[in-house]
Amino acid sequence: MSADVRSLRIGTRGSELALWQSRRVEELVSRLPGAPPVELVIIRTEGDRITDVPLSRVAGKAFFTKEIEQALAAGEVDLAVHSLKDLATALPYGLEVAAVLEREDPRDALLAPGPVTLDTLPAGARVGTSSLRRRAMLARARRDLELVELRGNVPTRIERMLEGRYDAIVLAAAGVARLGLTAHVVERLATERFLPAVSQGAMAIQT
Repeated sequence: MSADVRSLRIGTRGSELALWQSRRVEELVSRLPGAPPVELVIIRTEGDRITDVPLSRVAGKAFFTKEIEQALAAGEVDLAVHSLKDLATALPYGLEVAAVLEREDPRDALLAPGPVTLDTLPAGARVGTSSLRRRAMLARARRDLELVELRGNVPTRIERMLEGRYDAIVLAAAGVARLGLTAHVVERLATERFLPAVSQGAMAIQT
């Protein structure tokens, strides 16, 4: 390969999960014949900056993708890697989803410090989630639980649970598995009872 070959610049958030996903794409690219070197370009998004209020109360959309898409449209990166569920339904003009990697476990997972299930959590247990969808289904399944706002990346959320701030939390099973943190999972919630988010567990490559 010529020494002046330009790197393939991948736009990504800086969270541990986002970097895992981007490095996975880097690994797949590196297997291709004549593949260029890959550079990960970390871009901080609005969703990363707003940590003190639920995003459901903030006007706007594409909180975790907008700034990355702007960099892609401006030619500052060559492609972007996202959790597909974070992308808006209507993409910015000129951008497209070029590929979707094989979807992993789409289910939600219940994580807790001890051996419980959703049905055996005691009445009044504090369950953390930042998702309106998950809150609605938790309220339907267990009206006696206390649902508490939970923000932060996956390891931070688990750490807060282990500190005793929550009796249990609900996260995407795929993200927990990608980071090797499944030891904290006590139940993978059946889709018949807990409908996953659209595209949960899938990674998108945007160009």
